[in-house]
Amino acid sequence: MIFNTFAYFFLFLLPAAVLFRVAAAEYRARVLIASGALFFIYFSVTELGGWVGALCLTVFFWEAVFSRLYRPGSAWCLAGILQALLVLFVFKYWNFVVSTVGGSSSSLIWAGAFLPLGVSFFTFEFIHYARDRQQGTAEKGRLDEYLAFILFFPTMVAGPIKRYQDFVPALRDPSDNWPLDFERGITRILTGLAKKFVVADFMSSFTQNLNATDIAQAERWVLPIWLVAYGIKIYFDFSAYSDIAIGSARLFGLRVKENFDWPYARTSISDFWRHWHMSLSKWLMDYVYIPLGGSRGRSHFAVYFNLFVTMLVSGVWHGAGLNFVIWGAWHGAALAVNRWWSRRTSNSGRPASALANFAAWALTMIVVILGWAWFCMDVPTALFFFRRMIAG
Repeated sequence: MIFNTFAYFFLFLLPAAVLFRVAAAEYRARVLIASGALFFIYFSVTELGGWVGALCLTVFFWEAVFSRLYRPGSAWCLAGILQALLVLFVFKYWNFVVSTVGGSSSSLIWAGAFLPLGVSFFTFEFIHYARDRQQGTAEKGRLDEYLAFILFFPTMVAGPIKRYQDFVPALRDPSDNWPLDFERGITRILTGLAKKFVVADFMSSFTQNLNATDIAQAERWVLPIWLVAYGIKIYFDFSAYSDIAIGSARLFGLRVKENFDWPYARTSISDFWRHWHMSLSKWLMDYVYIPLGGSRGRSHFAVYFNLFVTMLVSGVWHGAGLNFVIWGAWHGAALAVNRWWSRRTSNSGRPASALANFAAWALTMIVVILGWAWFCMDVPTALFFFRRMIAG
């Protein structure tokens, strides 16, 4: 975890935030560019060795320069989207696709493959800007502002996924209330660290048992407890990263939108997804679901199909593995069923009772928690897990 390192706080976050605050307005974007580039190189070299960080960074700078060609309605915007997807595919999915099609011994396997820091988040922000420029809903802005948007390091590793239209106005006119921003920012960062180390890491003592050997030896009643622990762990892990990113942005006087809003308190799978990783859910809605036809499909089946495909994209985005495809399909099917059921019951006119709300919450949590099995285990292990949980 980068966010709990000395380097993150004392080499990057605090110096960059202070320098940003004291810099003249025309230099603030450059502070974010320099600090983000150094952050990317430093942690890429730490993780991968050599000059990998600097080499990968050239890809992102090229994408930024290429974005200068974007105009409303321009085909260059579509070329930019394809370019961004190609970068993501090569780094994240090449070996998965090649080994799936040609086997693990294929000569096309990239033996030295590596995953550039934050490549999934970079890609979605590239696509967002290109698409919105094509639609005419985002201004071109200055190159340094675009680079600052892309290279803002607090959101580089784990989001939230930013929108150019939100970020650049804040960059041009950040909050100047230092005492309040530092108080709120540090409080939010400490909240995130507490979530991570007090709750998420404690849950790891249970979730580390989700492997074939321990599953085979465990008592049957223990298995669902381990899976619930994983659900707690991933929420507190991921929301902790978002808290730290949001708090870090506040030190600069910048606001980054919330990413989680009590998702485990929701009474439907659609409501869960409106409050879980909200920046991703909104991105998928705007750039996958709606372009597919959204809720205005030619038939109810078309709407269900759009939901299913959108969640498949979500699953594949999370990781290169068949288990992530199944996890996406699991949630896509659940959303389609939820949509079908809501359509059938929307005309009842009767408010739901407390018991009905509780039942809806319990069913939603069962779907979500069971789905985590596909997320945290490979397919054979997950199948073995379910077999043991059901049949003993």
